Amino acid sequence: MWELVRAGGPFMWPIILCSVIAFAIVLERLWSLQPGRVMPADLQRRAWRLVETGQVNDKLIAALENNSPMGRLLAIGVQHQQRTRDVLRERMEDAGRHVVYDLERYLNTLGTIAGIAPLLGLLGTVTGIIKSFNAIAVGGLGDPRLLSVGISEALISTAAGLLVAIPSLIAFRYLRGRAEHLVMLMEKDASRFIDELEARGTGSNPP
Repeated sequence: MWELVRAGGPFMWPIILCSVIAFAIVLERLWSLQPGRVMPADLQRRAWRLVETGQVNDKLIAALENNSPMGRLLAIGVQHQQRTRDVLRERMEDAGRHVVYDLERYLNTLGTIAGIAPLLGLLGTVTGIIKSFNAIAVGGLGDPRLLSVGISEALISTAAGLLVAIPSLIAFRYLRGRAEHLVMLMEKDASRFIDELEARGTGSNPP
């Protein structure tokens, strides 16, 4: 393995760095975007218990908000339950934008890695070809071994760039799709929560 890295030339190091960063992002996002962590099953029941009992205070609101991304939205609903429907929806939509940002955290970096890794491999290809032509200029075509160093550098760096880019792109598409699916589910639950607040006579009084 070490010999392949050395034979791939100087651009192997940024490619390896990209692979490490991409792997870390994928693991972190797979952990963070678990449905049970984003939208715990009993979360709405806990939020409704606060509404029905009227035991709303800063400590309970903070606990609900820190529970999960969905908890941040429901905490806004519980905290502003006496607001008008339009104001309540506006507050939850504003909080939702921050939640979406958190769900999509690092995905742009992963997409960037998927884009630049093959370009780094292409740069390695160019430098390898340049080495081959320099070898020809110095030693002529009499010894094919003079070309092997540059050609191997070109091929190895290209392969390394693609090996990093392809899985990174697949992971980027998958994780972004998972984040968008969770956002859609959260929007449905938040709208249902607002409708139920209004149906129970809260969320309809002026602030």
